[in-house]
Amino acid sequence: MGASNVAKILIVEDNEMNRDMLSRRLARRGFEVDCVENGQLAVDYLETESHPDLILMDMRMPVMDGWTATNAIKSNPATEKVPVIGLSANAMEGDRERAMKAGCDEYETKPVNFETLMNVIHKYIPDAA
Repeated sequence: MGASNVAKILIVEDNEMNRDMLSRRLARRGFEVDCVENGQLAVDYLETESHPDLILMDMRMPVMDGWTATNAIKSNPATEKVPVIGLSANAMEGDRERAMKAGCDEYETKPVNFETLMNVIHKYIPDAA
């Protein structure tokens, strides 16, 4: 957690409504939240900003998808330990395995049950909100 002991979560999501909803709900739970719209922006963010305590990564996005972005994040020694929770509306056969192979620590399908997501977040940030 950051110097203020507030856990920071990066939301990587191209759908503005999903991004805003998740951001608001997490902020109400006491998290510091930053958002970007695609995987390339997430990789760029991690090169210039302080690292979040956890990343919520949509898997299907334009510019750079979540699989490619997660692989880049987990291949970088500076960010490899940041937990990534993959999120996808497509519960297609093999998507979970593909996300885990890319480096996701967890995978949840959309629409996300917020309390289930909070349980997963607490697994990686036990002292958070």
